[in-house]
Amino acid sequence: STTQASGTSGADSLTYFDAVRFPVIGKIYPDSLPFFSRIPYFLKPTTREAVWNLGQNSAGIAVRFRSDSPVIAVKWENTFNNSMKHMAPVGIKGLDLYCFIDGKWRFVNSAQPSGKTNQWQIISGMNAAEREYMLYLPLYDGIHSLQIGVAAPSHIGQPSLPYPDTRKPIIFYGSSITQGACASRPGMAATNLIGRKLNVETINLGFSGNAFIDYEVAEMMAHVDASAYVLDYVPNASPGQILEKTEKFVRILREKHPDVPLIFVEDPIFPHSKFDLRMAKEIKDKNDAMNQAFSSLKKQGLKKIYLVKGRSLISANGESTVDGIHFTDCGFEQYVDAILP
Repeated sequence: STTQASGTSGADSLTYFDAVRFPVIGKIYPDSLPFFSRIPYFLKPTTREAVWNLGQNSAGIAVRFRSDSPVIAVKWENTFNNSMKHMAPVGIKGLDLYCFIDGKWRFVNSAQPSGKTNQWQIISGMNAAEREYMLYLPLYDGIHSLQIGVAAPSHIGQPSLPYPDTRKPIIFYGSSITQGACASRPGMAATNLIGRKLNVETINLGFSGNAFIDYEVAEMMAHVDASAYVLDYVPNASPGQILEKTEKFVRILREKHPDVPLIFVEDPIFPHSKFDLRMAKEIKDKNDAMNQAFSSLKKQGLKKIYLVKGRSLISANGESTVDGIHFTDCGFEQYVDAILP
């Protein structure tokens, strides 16, 4: 169905429509509230507080729609109005618009935030042709409300193409790197890059500084009939947690989905560990623990399990990060090249 922009709203002479009327991808529980959050209200009592709070960030969530409007604009209110020294505001609390054209998703432009309440014209000057769009939401903030603006007499409606494929999503569990730190804009987070490359729905369960192999996260993941689970918790988890909790976490996933592939990811060999000997030892200890846990699973006869080596996640020249740990856009592209095969 389509909705005609028959009137105007606001000084920019566009008509705005609530984004909740369009399909949303990247959520485990599609209709749950808060609508643009990753962890819903009903799981708050059983979820560790820090994880639930981070679950209100909208990392990996996107809105799908189509329109023939020559202009696409947005109005949105962020939940927190977060800011960080080492990450661009567009990545933290801005939006990214993509269009499906010539058989692939192509970047259109970003919506730049000015604070908690925002309005931005993403693109103008287009011919009035029907197009399929995907609007990525913020990586390190939440969305309290979101409206999409089009120019009269254009229309906006439900997508006509079943892309990305939502039948068997890929679910990623991990740290701040998984959540998207420090991509310059939402579309450059690894989960979103992989989703576009494969044209499949991805679900981002990256919880900054809090990937401690929480069993309630495994229960959430097991709720979805996924095509793969990517387990990238080593940057946050201690060697002890890796050895003590990996087996039970895997058992929760495999009890409901015995054949789903599990892709474990080592800690990246962060560039500054070449100089910081304490960091180098920490990385080695964590990766040794991950390899020990992985070998144990193998000996138990688990099939379809894979381990991505940490050295492959970082470019050889060491130019992949903002702060020695968190990836730039180039770093995320390198990370994706390592994970994707």
